[in-house]
Amino acid sequence: MTRVHLSRLPGDRVLVVEGGAGRDLALADLPAYVAGREADAPRWVWDDTARWCPPLLAAGVRVARCHDLRLSRRLLSRAPAVDHALLEGEDADLWDRLGPAATVSEPVLFSGHDALEHLRADVEDARQLAAIDASPEAARLRLLVAAESAGALAAAEMTHAGVPWSVDVHEALLTERLGPRPPRGARPRLLAECADDVRRLLGAPGLNPDSQPELLAALRRAGIEVTDTRASTLRAVDHPAVEPLLRYRSLAHLFSTNGWAWIDEWVHDGRFRPVYQPAGSATGRWSSNGGGALSFPVQVRSAAVADEGWVFVVADVAQLEPRVLAGMSGDRALARAARGADLYQGMVEAGAVATRQHAKLGLLGAMYGATSGESGRMVAELTRRYPQAFGLVEEAARAGEQGRVVRTLLGRGSPPLGGSWDESPDAPPADLDVLDRRRRSVGRFTRNFVVQGTGAEWALCWIADLRNRLWRLGDEGPVESRPHLVFFLHDEVVVHAPAGLADAVASEVTEAATTAGRLLFRELPIDFPLNVSVVRSYAEAGKPGT
Repeated sequence: MTRVHLSRLPGDRVLVVEGGAGRDLALADLPAYVAGREADAPRWVWDDTARWCPPLLAAGVRVARCHDLRLSRRLLSRAPAVDHALLEGEDADLWDRLGPAATVSEPVLFSGHDALEHLRADVEDARQLAAIDASPEAARLRLLVAAESAGALAAAEMTHAGVPWSVDVHEALLTERLGPRPPRGARPRLLAECADDVRRLLGAPGLNPDSQPELLAALRRAGIEVTDTRASTLRAVDHPAVEPLLRYRSLAHLFSTNGWAWIDEWVHDGRFRPVYQPAGSATGRWSSNGGGALSFPVQVRSAAVADEGWVFVVADVAQLEPRVLAGMSGDRALARAARGADLYQGMVEAGAVATRQHAKLGLLGAMYGATSGESGRMVAELTRRYPQAFGLVEEAARAGEQGRVVRTLLGRGSPPLGGSWDESPDAPPADLDVLDRRRRSVGRFTRNFVVQGTGAEWALCWIADLRNRLWRLGDEGPVESRPHLVFFLHDEVVVHAPAGLADAVASEVTEAATTAGRLLFRELPIDFPLNVSVVRSYAEAGKPGT
């Protein structure tokens, strides 16, 4: 496949390098150049997809493949199977410092004359390819960087398209719950009335219920002896102030996180436009740079409304991480239990446990490090039934406790967590207790890292295949005029599609999930059943079993 390298030059120019030959191109001519070359299906190689894609998408140009050098360098620099010396060389330190484009309002490719703005894509690409080729895990790493880069393309397209959003529905919801929009700096009427009820019932007329120290002191003066103001603590208290206080907390959270200010900042032209950050966490899971996209609150989902004549196709994969654990460990008994919609019930039917709850407790306990109680007991019992699966996470935990790096199925390495692992045995007992707790904490992290990270890799392969399938469903036009992804959350996707294509989209979503499973777990087919809903509002979508 032809690789075309794009590097930024001063003066709104672009350096295009292909096959070792370079040419200078005006920035204004770039969309037409890219559109013309897409017929040849090249792989575009650039420093950061979040910088290059927005102006292309704004011009109606979509690219099929890219290699995101920033994301790939981060992967390779932590991968245990890579000789990191091969990543050294010209401007290597600058590449290590390169961060993602942070906001939607950063569409300009050239924002100054800093050295970070003019890194040579062809030079860095040569280093990365050499490092991958020299690795004993080259095939897996190639898949990993390709999936990560495809995820970056999907993120850019989702940010560009936005989630269809009804400001009228959202504002009506706020008015119903909080009262009319207040002046800046003031509480809405119903929230203020709730605060007054709390003050009256606690006999604290000057109380600011948002201040934890003030609230704790007021509770104690009212004879409510609590050590904190958590909701679970307050619910156990028999006092008339508790109900309005909990209601105040809920309303205040809505006002501060998804109130009118949120609409003003994040909703434009009928679209909620968060900024997605692929690989925003160490495991490869995404994060978002604002708007709370990856913690989409249930209370405002009714405002996510498809365009007229369009629908949302919402798909969740059931029990992703336990299925991934079965596949990456090669545990055929657990893989058999995973056939069908409910892995936990499959374990019951196989005779491994008596109840679905026991199955869930045992598997989640293994992935999160439960050692005591009912969950710990189930881990011990299921280890004998599924030794490969439970042994894999146990080995990852021991590796973390010993200060060793662990890796996902495709080779993403766990981050260095700092600290020394060989403290003197003559250290005081208190220090040894601290060290032991820290070791166990790191072990719990690495235990979960291998599974959660591999789950993120499966999800990347899922959306990478799906975005291409959706593009082919459309007849013509840019991304947003065809069925397109608008939301992705770990194990869930939302596609905005013309109503007449809903069934076709649902089929493609399911096929893409099957393809992702085969791509990662070729030798051991694993079912990834989906819960698929076709809805007009995101709030209407069904959720999978847990």
